[in-house]
Amino acid sequence: MNHALRAFRHRNFRLYFCGQSVGIVGYWVQQIAMSWLVYRLTGSAWLLGVTAFAGQIAVLLLAPFGGLWADRVDKRRLVAVMQAAAAAPAFALAALAWLEVVEVWHIVTLALALGVIIGVDAPVRQSFLPEMVPSREDLPSAIALSSGTYNAARMIGPAIAGVLLAVSSEAFCFLVNALAKFVALVPLCMLRVTARERRGAPGSLWREFRDGALYAWNMAPVRLLLPVVALVSFAATPYQALMPIFAAESFAGGADTLGFLIGAGGTGGVAGILLLAARRDIETLPAWIVAACIAAGAGLTAFAWSSHVVLSAALLVVVGAGIVLAVNGVSTITMTIVEDTLRGRVAGFYSMAFLGMYPLGSLAAGAAATAVGATHTLALGGACCIACALWLATRLPGLRRELRANCERLDLAGR
Repeated sequence: MNHALRAFRHRNFRLYFCGQSVGIVGYWVQQIAMSWLVYRLTGSAWLLGVTAFAGQIAVLLLAPFGGLWADRVDKRRLVAVMQAAAAAPAFALAALAWLEVVEVWHIVTLALALGVIIGVDAPVRQSFLPEMVPSREDLPSAIALSSGTYNAARMIGPAIAGVLLAVSSEAFCFLVNALAKFVALVPLCMLRVTARERRGAPGSLWREFRDGALYAWNMAPVRLLLPVVALVSFAATPYQALMPIFAAESFAGGADTLGFLIGAGGTGGVAGILLLAARRDIETLPAWIVAACIAAGAGLTAFAWSSHVVLSAALLVVVGAGIVLAVNGVSTITMTIVEDTLRGRVAGFYSMAFLGMYPLGSLAAGAAATAVGATHTLALGGACCIACALWLATRLPGLRRELRANCERLDLAGR
């Protein structure tokens, strides 16, 4: 089997991949509809940022504890419960929009409720992968392909949303997401997973949280790379929250233009994931992460000043590929080298850095776009990514030595 696709050798992963694909496509259909609805109702860059902030801020607070729970409970059951729970905000939004009584505070409140669910769900899903792919050498492929699902959905979901918004309404988009959540439950119920036994009885929540934090801090690759994820998530990924402004004002377009631009970023994300999944080692990944941060930053800065929609879409392909290579390169490294019994907690800190920093960046981007304009805001974000890459480049020799030592410890050298 092709090296990049080797995780598909495992039946459980194939089922999980199919279910996750449906659920995340529905999520992106809803996200585009929410953004467009907020902008249609208000025309406010600030409220776009507030909505994105509300949808993810709970991840910053809950992801470490979601990772802790992942190390203590049946992961498949918890993922299934969170999947079903995610349908509730979608049904509520569909009803409010269909009745034409929806207001911005409804959208923000329900985005916050969904964010609470994601805060628990994200680290659990990430730490669940080794139970579906028990062969450690296949784990990087599983991590990359699972992340690729998200980015493929970021390409497909907005395109579907653009069509649905053109022929129907935001309410129908929300309903599609709600139904997708229940469809995604079917493969989860078909999994045959033997949960890994814990070593010893569970300790107190605080003690286990502290042990996970100390473990992450003392492992140099995790300590050095998670801040890179946090910076990229804060400075670069909020471009998505500002896309309605560029679609409507820079390119005089509508929901179809918005879907086209977001989908371009998703296309780049898929390309980045395929590059990542095809790699046979993790020792050289830090250099790729440096290059990816530079590409994302340069692409975002150029996009900010572009006035041609096709060129802008091409630049967003570069941005999407750069962001995905950077953040998922870090995920591949950390989830491969950490201990099984602590993987959930490390996944929680990763989710906090990636998904948790995005709402703070979106809120800051919305405020900055109101004050100095969306163009200057994105250009500044791009410059921050480039500066982060230059900082990480000075740490590469020591980081490579640490990764080589970990690969030898796990007998992964050369794989």
